[in-house]
Amino acid sequence: MRPPVGNLDDRSRPPRRHPERRSTPAHRSPAADRKASRHTDDHDQPVRSFPALLKHLATLTRNDLRYGTDHTTPLVPTLAEPTPTQRHTFALLNAPIPLTINGK
Repeated sequence: MRPPVGNLDDRSRPPRRHPERRSTPAHRSPAADRKASRHTDDHDQPVRSFPALLKHLATLTRNDLRYGTDHTTPLVPTLAEPTPTQRHTFALLNAPIPLTINGK
């Protein structure tokens, strides 16, 4: 009976080309350990992943308010107060905080 094809063990594995080039495990810096343990940066701002930042930016909302029960009263667009993270993100982008979505 033949051995299964593709079944490699230590004896049949080809030798490493550069056995002296083994990589060492990466070590975190003390600052990175602090940041990971506190979930904040050195300025006590929350540390977020890119998807988490996008979700946080999506919480900046505009609400159209109508005072009273008459449907003919004008709508008053009201922008939610941006958080410091949202303000800082738009400042880094050198862009104003949008007051409308797609010109609406």
